[in-house]
Amino acid sequence: MLYTFICTDKPGALEIRKANRDNHIAYLRATDAVHAGPFLDAEGNMSGSLVVVDLPDRAAAEDWAANDPYAMADLFSDVRIEAWNKVIG
Repeated sequence: MLYTFICTDKPGALEIRKANRDNHIAYLRATDAVHAGPFLDAEGNMSGSLVVVDLPDRAAAEDWAANDPYAMADLFSDVRIEAWNKVIG
């Protein structure tokens, strides 16, 4: 099942994001993320993440989120995990 991760960075956390970006991207690749990319603020700076991963169940999705290097670096103020049904694309 596809799960989306809708993540909001903590205010002022751009340097945390930059410092952990390479590890986060390696994690995305290692876990076969389907889609991934940052949200941008009004100035064009990265301010959150949208990730889609194919996982067997909600427990696996929660485990995936907990092991994301960004989460481990305490980057996010909020993470929403939603099951998603792809219709177009």
